Amino acid sequence: MGRIVCTGLGPGDPELMSVRADRLVRSARHVAFFRKKGRPGQARKMVDGLLAPGVTEYPMEYPVTTELPFDSPAYIDCLARFYDDWATRLATLAQTQDIVVLCEGDPFFYGSFMHLYTRLQGRAVVDVVPGIPGMVGCWSATGQPMTWGDDVLTVLMGTLSEDTLVERMQTADAIAVMKTGRNLPRVRRALARAGRLDQAWLVQHGTMAQQQLGRLADTPDEACPYFAIVLVHGQGRRPEVAE
Repeated sequence: MGRIVCTGLGPGDPELMSVRADRLVRSARHVAFFRKKGRPGQARKMVDGLLAPGVTEYPMEYPVTTELPFDSPAYIDCLARFYDDWATRLATLAQTQDIVVLCEGDPFFYGSFMHLYTRLQGRAVVDVVPGIPGMVGCWSATGQPMTWGDDVLTVLMGTLSEDTLVERMQTADAIAVMKTGRNLPRVRRALARAGRLDQAWLVQHGTMAQQQLGRLADTPDEACPYFAIVLVHGQGRRPEVAE
């Protein structure tokens, strides 16, 4: 009997994979990964040149991404059927072989694999290898500490309503906004209403070869990629400098 191992690949730079993740990727004979139809898939791109010759690949293509509202019944039903189908397929494959599922960032931090993980319980042996979350790579790229002293870090989704974003931003010390992309104009307006726009950074493709970063107030909304995170650094309690 085989097992399913979901391997967190980290924020994008292959050198930021864990030693265990690197070993599993290089030794894998069967790998599965999520991707949008017609795209190579970010997780798959991250392991280019690492996979063994002859590896069998299983692209798990989302049936829908942004074509429907993410909270609509049609979207939820379509994705549920997709996860049901792939959980069954992976459980069947794992009866005879090991399968490595590739996941950017950390699998348990807003990762798509979570939806398979819950469906696979009792049906297959499942292991999860943690990875550095993408937002960690992004705030490291800014060259500034993200939190100080007793700062509270608030992680928000750009898909939230503008009013909800404003409410959370006004009470947050440090902020990380994920799932920006086409939601960036809403995020920008919310930060402005919360009085935090001048402190915000936009990091696109953090730790990757095409990384870009800059102050959000100076960055246009056009063509913001899915792999982009908005950051507001904390400014909390700090020890006095010794004289």
